[in-house]
Amino acid sequence: MNNNEIFMRLALKQAELAKSENEIPVGAVIVKDNKVIATAYNQKDKKKLVTKHAELIAIEKASKKLNDWRLNDTEIYVTLEPCPMCASAIQQSRIKKVVYGCDSNTIGNKQIIEQILQNNNYNHQVMIENGVLADECSLIIKKFFISKR
Repeated sequence: MNNNEIFMRLALKQAELAKSENEIPVGAVIVKDNKVIATAYNQKDKKKLVTKHAELIAIEKASKKLNDWRLNDTEIYVTLEPCPMCASAIQQSRIKKVVYGCDSNTIGNKQIIEQILQNNNYNHQVMIENGVLADECSLIIKKFFISKR
């Protein structure tokens, strides 16, 4: 098992925590030098705040741990393709790379986040890798929404 799979499995464990709290099951893990420095899962309903996406919570935790808003040389692993809000925070925090599991299937999202993360007009671009454990990441979300219908 490679590092991408190891860290995505940790993100999937976070997604399971979200699911157990009746939140949309998305998990995130931030890594620096192959060490986990932050983990998080969606908490929008629990906290009653739209900004409590897994990525944003993980960024906040990592910033506290490193005592800096700049998360240079870190990678974020997310079970679901980031939304534009989260992509912007990832870019602004200077995370080096985003690795995500499955696509969001929101029309135009992939193009929007690519424009945010890899825009040459910004002083920082973020590498993107997708499809890591895509089937598992997709399945947890599909099962969650099936149970809601």
